[in-house]
Amino acid sequence: MLYLMRHGAPVREGLLLGRTDDPVTEAGIAACVRRAAGLKVAAIVSSDLMRTRDCATAIGSARGIVGEADRRWRELDFGVWDGMRPADIDPAAFARFHDDPDAAPPPDGELWSSLLNRVGNALAVLPSVPTLVVTHGGAIRAALADLCGFDRRQTWAFDLPYAALVSLRIWPGLDRTVQIVGLST
Repeated sequence: MLYLMRHGAPVREGLLLGRTDDPVTEAGIAACVRRAAGLKVAAIVSSDLMRTRDCATAIGSARGIVGEADRRWRELDFGVWDGMRPADIDPAAFARFHDDPDAAPPPDGELWSSLLNRVGNALAVLPSVPTLVVTHGGAIRAALADLCGFDRRQTWAFDLPYAALVSLRIWPGLDRTVQIVGLST
């Protein structure tokens, strides 16, 4: 089993937080710990940013598991938009980004295809035991694109609020098969 969890609520909600290393609230950590209750995992991985790492550490400490931080699980880098409210960004530029994030990435930001590539690389090295990955909304969407073959628009067809959990069953092999068995929001 693979579990993909979005971090808890950051201190400054409503911002594009890609590489910005904002802390998570205590309530956000508690929400992730509650969401993880009952999961049978042997490994925990997170992005290296504190809003994911702190949630993963709290979940792991309750189970005696030391998590591993992997920067490939970071959120999309929003470049000059990082740390901004979407309402403060030129609406036409933001719309172009949403329509085609490779053709119109944030200024000095990361391409969607680059996020897909690095998350795909991170997925390839996950341990072959039940694993919880505490990460970001964009990285979860990139993982679902890689694992399930979703196109970019399909990855936005569902909401991933803070502390959301996607549960996946994976049958490895040449023709890897993946089934979403749960979405908890």
